[in-house]
Amino acid sequence: MLKEAMKQLWETYREAGWIPEPEAKAFFRSGGLAVPRFQTASDREGALAAGEAIGYPVAAKVVSLDVVHKTEAGGVKVGIADATELAETYDRFALLPGFREVLVEEMLSGTEVIIGAKVDVQFGCVVLVGIGGTGVEVYEDTTIRMAPLEAEEAGAMLDRLRGNRLLRGFRGAPPVDREALQHTLATFSRMALEVEGYIESIDLNPVMCTPDGCTIADARIMLSKRGEGRR
Repeated sequence: MLKEAMKQLWETYREAGWIPEPEAKAFFRSGGLAVPRFQTASDREGALAAGEAIGYPVAAKVVSLDVVHKTEAGGVKVGIADATELAETYDRFALLPGFREVLVEEMLSGTEVIIGAKVDVQFGCVVLVGIGGTGVEVYEDTTIRMAPLEAEEAGAMLDRLRGNRLLRGFRGAPPVDREALQHTLATFSRMALEVEGYIESIDLNPVMCTPDGCTIADARIMLSKRGEGRR
């Protein structure tokens, strides 16, 4: 089922080369991974209705096939406190290139983890995990293994991270739900392997982890140019 769903997404978005965040999150949700409550809107009134339905504060992100890196383009706003601020955010996003709609979602907090996958020409589908957010670019604290992973293997990957103390609780912070994180990483690895013929890479950054579970806050799927025919 996941492979068929990815095939349809690939056929829809292969010219763009990547899958927009709402569709990417819906894909991962269908595979059993946790994503935030979100709604999309193509007009200001719909965005405000989404904000009321989800409950403030909310985050908002631009949905545009011309904007792959939303943060760099100014297409992300977090901690939106009320309808006035959301309306202003919508109006600003609507001016960005290729604007399609706005994604409005609940605010998340927790320890940031990055999970990713890449289809390597030699080794096939490999999976990465690391301490997320901007820190991943600074400290390069990541571990890589071939997919698929079992929960025990996912745990071993986490243990190899220099920043694993952040996951176990650091300076009074509560530890994250280790079982949920291992489950997320293992499930993700199986999903990525199942659809490897259609993807080039996947980035989940960040995955927000708390003592109560792990939720995908942002997702980007880059597509293979040739789909299943790439081999």
